[in-house]
Amino acid sequence: MAKHNASNERVKRNYFRFLAEAKGRDPATIDRVAKSLARFETGAGHKDFKRFHREQAVAFKRRLGEALGERSGERLSKATVQSTLRDLKAFFEWLAREPGFRSHIEYADADYFNLSEKDAAIARARRDKPVPTLEQVARALSAMPAATALERRDRALVAFAAITGARVMALATFRLGHVNVDGGFVEQDARTVATKFSKTFRTVFMPVCDGALDILAEWVAELRDVHLSGPDDPLFPATAMGLGETGGFQPQGLARHGWASSSPIREVFRRAFEGAGLPYFNPHSFRDMLVRHAMTLDLSPEEMKAWSQNLGHSDVLTTFTSYGTVPLHRQTELIRSGGSQAIADPLDDPDIRALIGKIRGKAR
Repeated sequence: MAKHNASNERVKRNYFRFLAEAKGRDPATIDRVAKSLARFETGAGHKDFKRFHREQAVAFKRRLGEALGERSGERLSKATVQSTLRDLKAFFEWLAREPGFRSHIEYADADYFNLSEKDAAIARARRDKPVPTLEQVARALSAMPAATALERRDRALVAFAAITGARVMALATFRLGHVNVDGGFVEQDARTVATKFSKTFRTVFMPVCDGALDILAEWVAELRDVHLSGPDDPLFPATAMGLGETGGFQPQGLARHGWASSSPIREVFRRAFEGAGLPYFNPHSFRDMLVRHAMTLDLSPEEMKAWSQNLGHSDVLTTFTSYGTVPLHRQTELIRSGGSQAIADPLDDPDIRALIGKIRGKAR
């Protein structure tokens, strides 16, 4: 069976250029699309895209629903299946408009990549996800060792995430000059920080997790005074590797560059929580933690908008819909306590009493 089709490769290059230049998609998105197309080509025996038929879409959809994940060994989630099929549908819709393919592919053929309504509903369903409490994060920080520079870096990384809610790739790309400890904020400058949708915004350190800001301040001071880092050096340098005494590669301290991926950061979080005897919480869950905490503070609309902007959201509804889900245990508490809570008497409000008095005075 062929493992390569030169004609298809040329088509895909044009499509990837279209995604990047016309649609403004980032490299990570294009990589995901490339994997989806590669999966389809493998299943279709690398046949020329001009020979595409709707039955290929139906067969691929069936195979994908039965496929097993390489790491988990379990069937792919409905969300993963939907994402792959969405990529393929968009590709063949584009291809049906391209010269040389219009007579071979009908635009409507791409609809055969749609999931059933039932499976689509399952893919869209929101499920309760693990989110740490502030107390759990504080416990993890207190249990993290700090004897070496690498250990202090890891502890500062978790502390920084706790008071900023920064996304994982932003954590990997922050520079020392972005942090203003005295001013109490960090600049998420999209020119150098990998923010979502390349947004530039300021995040004020949030007043949560006692001691977290002190840990960050000590780390920043160490970078400047001990490691002689400048404003353009990484806030969280990668680990420098070298040959150890036994001949194998071992950590040798801090590198002069930052992390190239999110994997080392996730591993830091894993060790931090495991070291405290707690389940693993990924870096992104800290954003949920901060929003849930804000929802308990009885904030005014203006204050909630400030928390939303602090997380990089232009619309406060994004904050509520993406991160403001009430945990199931809290949902149960609120529902069960609702009927037993006393209803406040409006007449107890002095402003309402004064308004009623004015109305009565005018009626006389």
